[in-house]
Amino acid sequence: MGVEAQHRDVTAARLLKSSAKNSYDPYVDVDWDAPLAEGKAYMPLERVSLYGTDLWAKLTPEQRIELSKHEIASIMSVGLWFEIVLMHLLARYVFDLDARTEHAQYALTEIGDETRHSVMFARTAERLGVPRYGVPKVVHRAAKVFGATAAGPSMFASVLVAEETTDRLQRSMMDDDGIQPLIRSVNRIHVVEEARHVRFAKEEVLRETPKLSKAALRRHRVRTALVAYGVIDSMVDPRIYRSVGIDPRAGRAAALANPHFHETRRWMAEKIVPFLREADLIGGRSEAIWRRAHLL
Repeated sequence: MGVEAQHRDVTAARLLKSSAKNSYDPYVDVDWDAPLAEGKAYMPLERVSLYGTDLWAKLTPEQRIELSKHEIASIMSVGLWFEIVLMHLLARYVFDLDARTEHAQYALTEIGDETRHSVMFARTAERLGVPRYGVPKVVHRAAKVFGATAAGPSMFASVLVAEETTDRLQRSMMDDDGIQPLIRSVNRIHVVEEARHVRFAKEEVLRETPKLSKAALRRHRVRTALVAYGVIDSMVDPRIYRSVGIDPRAGRAAALANPHFHETRRWMAEKIVPFLREADLIGGRSEAIWRRAHLL
């Protein structure tokens, strides 16, 4: 076994031990029968996409809470769909690995984690009683190609963008008494388990990016930037605005023009952007895509 493989297995062994000690079953560890708390928001109201707009000013306090419910449900629904894409990627990744290695076994363990997370988010959306939300058709089609072809540093970098942006939002809620207990419970489970996935992906990015040629680096930068744009732009399904009587097209237009929402996007990306810059996966022409997504 080479030195690189040994280092991979050392990390994987630590992550496997952590998984054994700190893993959750959403069927058991979330109280699905507990009543929703009256008057509590479902996400920080200042992070709702319409916050600060004229449309927001016209909403009653009850409507603002209702919109927060639909918006967090959209983020979770899109998040579980991205995790299904991640499971596809990881299954392809482990296909060629030696399953006897701890590195391969951790990749399989992560697939199990993501399966439970997807079920947990789906049950949350069901418990909230909201319509089915999801990504635009063009993103759905693109993900089929990405899931079947992505490899190397941009694959893991893309995973990090999806995980770290949602993690930033979830961490802000899990200990906030003003947020619904159900949402706090779900977020707490996801944050604990995703920390392992982030460590796994970051090490792969740092290990593989220096091996790229200049041309390959440019390609991986663009792929990562395009996925980042797709991830952040798909989290809020415009249909959520119908829940408070706002036309979806008008709601999306207001959100996309909203400086508060732009700042929320940058805030969500504050942890992952410096890492990807240091790893050299943000740079050159790809920066324009990040800026257009309001992630820089």
